[in-house]
Amino acid sequence: MIWNCIFALMNNQMLDRIKKLETSSRLLEPNSAVRKVARKKVIDYTESFLDNIYSLKAFDKIDDKGKGIFSSPISETPIEIDEAIKLVFENVDTHGLNPASGGHLGYIPGGGIYYSALGDYMADITNRYAGIFFASPGAVRMENMLIEWMAGIVGYSKESSGNLTTGGSLANLIAIVTARDAHQIKSRDIEKTVIYLSEQAHHSIGKSVRIAGMGECIHRHIPIDEHFRIKPDELEKMIIEDKANGLYPWLVVAAAGTTDVGAVDPLDEIGDVTHKYDLWFHVDGAYGGFFALTDKGKKILKGIEKSDSVIIDPHKGLFLPYGLGVVLIKDKKHLYESHHYFANYMQDALKNSEELSPADLSPELTKHYRSLRLWLPLKLLGVAPFRACLEEKLLLASYFYNKIRNTKGFEVLFEPQLSVVVFRYIPETGDADNFNERIMEEVHKDGRVFFSSTKINGKFMLRLCILSFRTHLETIDLAFDIINEKVELLKNSKL
Repeated sequence: MIWNCIFALMNNQMLDRIKKLETSSRLLEPNSAVRKVARKKVIDYTESFLDNIYSLKAFDKIDDKGKGIFSSPISETPIEIDEAIKLVFENVDTHGLNPASGGHLGYIPGGGIYYSALGDYMADITNRYAGIFFASPGAVRMENMLIEWMAGIVGYSKESSGNLTTGGSLANLIAIVTARDAHQIKSRDIEKTVIYLSEQAHHSIGKSVRIAGMGECIHRHIPIDEHFRIKPDELEKMIIEDKANGLYPWLVVAAAGTTDVGAVDPLDEIGDVTHKYDLWFHVDGAYGGFFALTDKGKKILKGIEKSDSVIIDPHKGLFLPYGLGVVLIKDKKHLYESHHYFANYMQDALKNSEELSPADLSPELTKHYRSLRLWLPLKLLGVAPFRACLEEKLLLASYFYNKIRNTKGFEVLFEPQLSVVVFRYIPETGDADNFNERIMEEVHKDGRVFFSSTKINGKFMLRLCILSFRTHLETIDLAFDIINEKVELLKNSKL
């Protein structure tokens, strides 16, 4: 009897504790009125940002570099939404690089189209688990439909498959792991296995190779031409020599738009070489792949369909916010065999699967419903504005190239294949590298536009990359005027 009393007392204490915890935990579920207030303040803030986007600086250098965020540490007690927004505004959104600006002409610009943000909002609120068909068949069908559409852009058939990733780095990793397994490379083979790539290859390729356990492979840097494109005949010579020496030629990595200069390797000829000698042909099209939507881009990217795998980034070429890359594999069997798994607790999911599940095609099991951020803007706008925007960027690059090369004192590397223009100013006296570095510093201090620099054949070069959907003719004219303004400022400062 006494034990029953003790149990009842403990049970009542537990129930009291549960009810108190429930009162606190229900704060995680604000009611409609509270949501409305918070949402309005966030919307007002973002609307103000968008209304002023064309007058905001592309780059703003502030000494404290956002350290004020530490003034409000994470604690047990809450703050008001106004204070939270103020912290973001003062410490994040008012300094550094502004990727949402049309004046962002450095690196590869990010996007940020509005309807994509709405797609993210819907996806976050509904919180569909998009990794397994059983859990959310509609979300998986949406992703697979988008994959099929993008596979068609690069010329792949319905036998292909792919995955929506967080970006090009993860997409490259998935492709390289798939290539490794498709060629059945084991640890004992690695030191005799050969990878062929250009010195212009993106650093995420080397990182992916290392993470995939292939870091000890032999790396061959293929000679490039004066436009920084792989020479297919040199590639073939290297393959023949390596085979003769008992090595195993495995992987060729080509670029559909290098980050440095926007070069597109001769994909058609490289594809023929890789097919002839049975190598896996991977194309890094993170930057340039979506230019295949344009007539000019389609010609430049001819041969991309001969690849075994391609990566493309919608957060670059389709102007989405950061966080969406795509890997495409020509033969879906290879992708599935490298990444599928089985766990006992997932046995129910196996009974109901009409589509390939994303979790079986990538390292991710937990899968954000990220397809909505691409699907919604495509459905609300259609493909035509995206194609027009890409063609506009190609033409703006040609326009800037012609203006700068016909301006006294400037040297241009070569005519852009895509939308990167590399150039520099040659002063009448003094060190050209130092002068151009100072031009860049002055442009960054000004902040109205932002561009980056690179080293080409040991020379300090200025680099303009035109890919933001907010970059238009007036932006390029402004950039041109600012560059010339800074040149005159520096010339006069030496007098």
